[in-house]
Amino acid sequence: MKQFLMSCAGLAALTLASCAPPADGPSEGADAGTEMAQAEAASEAPRYGTFGMDVAGMDTSVHPGNNFNHYANGTWLAETELPGDRSRYGTFSILAEEAEEHVQAIISDAMAEGGEAGSNAQLVGALYSSWMNADAIEAAGTAGLDPFLAEIAAIETHDDAAALFATVHHQAPYSVAIWADPDNPNVNALRVFQSGLGMGNRDYYLGDSERFAEYREAYQAYIAQIHDLAGVDGGEANAQAILDFETQLAEIHWTREDSRDVTQTYNPMSPAELDELAPALNMSQGMEALGINIERLIVVQPTAISGTSELFANTDIETIKAWMTFHFISDHASWLPAAFDEASFDFFGRTLRGQAEQRPRDRRGVNLVGGALGHAVGQIYVDRHFPPSSKDQMDDLVQRLTVAFRGRLENLEWMDDETRAEALTKLSTFEPRIGYPEIWDEYDGLELVEDDYFGNRIRMAEFSWAEQLEDVYSEVDPREWGWPPQIVNASYNPLQNQITFPAGILQAPFFDPNADPAMNFGAIGGVIGHEIGHGFDDNGRRYDAEGRLRMWWTDETNERFMERASMLGAQYDTYCPIDDQCVSGRLSMGENIGDLGGLQMAYTAWREYVDEVYGGEAPVIDGFTGDQRFFLAWAQVWRNLYTDDALRGQLVRGPHSPPRYRINGVVRNLDAWYDAFGITEEHELYLPPEQRVRIW
Repeated sequence: MKQFLMSCAGLAALTLASCAPPADGPSEGADAGTEMAQAEAASEAPRYGTFGMDVAGMDTSVHPGNNFNHYANGTWLAETELPGDRSRYGTFSILAEEAEEHVQAIISDAMAEGGEAGSNAQLVGALYSSWMNADAIEAAGTAGLDPFLAEIAAIETHDDAAALFATVHHQAPYSVAIWADPDNPNVNALRVFQSGLGMGNRDYYLGDSERFAEYREAYQAYIAQIHDLAGVDGGEANAQAILDFETQLAEIHWTREDSRDVTQTYNPMSPAELDELAPALNMSQGMEALGINIERLIVVQPTAISGTSELFANTDIETIKAWMTFHFISDHASWLPAAFDEASFDFFGRTLRGQAEQRPRDRRGVNLVGGALGHAVGQIYVDRHFPPSSKDQMDDLVQRLTVAFRGRLENLEWMDDETRAEALTKLSTFEPRIGYPEIWDEYDGLELVEDDYFGNRIRMAEFSWAEQLEDVYSEVDPREWGWPPQIVNASYNPLQNQITFPAGILQAPFFDPNADPAMNFGAIGGVIGHEIGHGFDDNGRRYDAEGRLRMWWTDETNERFMERASMLGAQYDTYCPIDDQCVSGRLSMGENIGDLGGLQMAYTAWREYVDEVYGGEAPVIDGFTGDQRFFLAWAQVWRNLYTDDALRGQLVRGPHSPPRYRINGVVRNLDAWYDAFGITEEHELYLPPEQRVRIW
């Protein structure tokens, strides 16, 4: 979308983020609102158990010091069957399914309402109806492909191909996006990225394990199958040529570890300099054809773009045409008759993710509408499912977490005063966005009809690109949201210093207005801390209070940070959930720092709350102390089941560690967890105090 979102959570496309201005405490208005919400909530029971937790899902036969994940979630993990239409399943999936039900009701109401052409109700109803009309999609066959495949067939030279790369619909070995410029976050900049890999990540092409070899064999067979389904000659030969081309492209691509380094990936240049870097791609001519007239852009992976240009120039034009043809068909498989959709799922779903069966068509339709027209349904979703009292309580929690982190910054022994002053200034400018956006996306000019799904998707792509082109010449509007409010997700945007918590994630067990406070501090409080922490992780810390990419750390404090971060990375490097695949501590560094610092932040806020409200220790509930409930809350929101293939993909793509390590890998670094559960050197998760990583 239009904003630069820094990923934080991982499951169910989760991207956590949040932020808030520091304060000595909540204002009178915030206090009153929170007290009223708490009073209203007191008459109702929490969603889970007696205090907000699924105690029945625990396995108390496991000592928490040996495997905290299994102690907190072991019975749920053992008794829950991974649904056939899922490659991973957990708390995020459950909440996402509930949101789907709510969105389905909104869609049904919109279809009953009808409305004038171009109204939100008409657009929602038309898109969903066109998707659900499988008979019409079958009857249309592959006719929608014809004009686009004809454009590819007409290519005679590499310049012809480069010209098609710069259009809305065709595959290119690079991609572009429009985000805020790190040198001046108030304005947008065009960014150019490496791209072009059908399997998405270089490891699938270059990995030397037996399973990666099986992926490649299946991909080659899938390429040939797409040729056969579309009636394109030369499927077997083209499949080998396309795989060979993408393998060479993968060798050129930067690793995920290098690609997430915000200093390495910030490479501003002029269009003329880009042409010099990648002459065969003719990008300045492509921008001119699109009506883009700019003096400056950002190249994210310069050596990859340069290498791609050279590879493209040295590859037979017939291979390039075959590659473009295959990708156009494959990328639009779900828009075509069922045979194409099923072939695509068989490879990308069943083979790459280990998902046994396709999700029901109506569920896929709900997700389609909820994503493509997310703000149209989101306005109704918020009215129906996000009460003002929840926003009040979240405001209070964000303020408490911010105050807790400010106190930690003020007393951080390894940070010098010069850097500390900058850090406190940055924290003071955090902007929390809770529940829903201040302004809603509009769809003026978009035309959708009930009986032309392929055409609808083409028009949607063109509409979206036209909006992005407008952004090239526009200042950044910090009120915009890249997500609809019903998504189960959250995010941190370093360029605007914003933390965002959509209404979808503000549900139990993450956030339950009727739960014991320890549960909210440990669950959504940990997420709030995680998002604030992203502003100070190995990448986020490089942006200053104004969102500019600037080194505001002194050399001495920077070195101390890196020492601690390296210790954490080394811990995660040792976690290997699959025999031949381990966590990359460097790739997952930002998320791991977010988890560790976020939970530490949340615990500090929790203890300050305990002192303020209880004047001593929190009461014991069902045999669990307040601190125990706090840590159990964190563990339960990350419970998750994975297929082996999905887990492998998680390790390859990152940036989040598998959920078991977001639990066990974090708590073993926190002294308070040891005290809460009586963990000693006899237990498997025990770390000597000098080996526990303390960053924030």
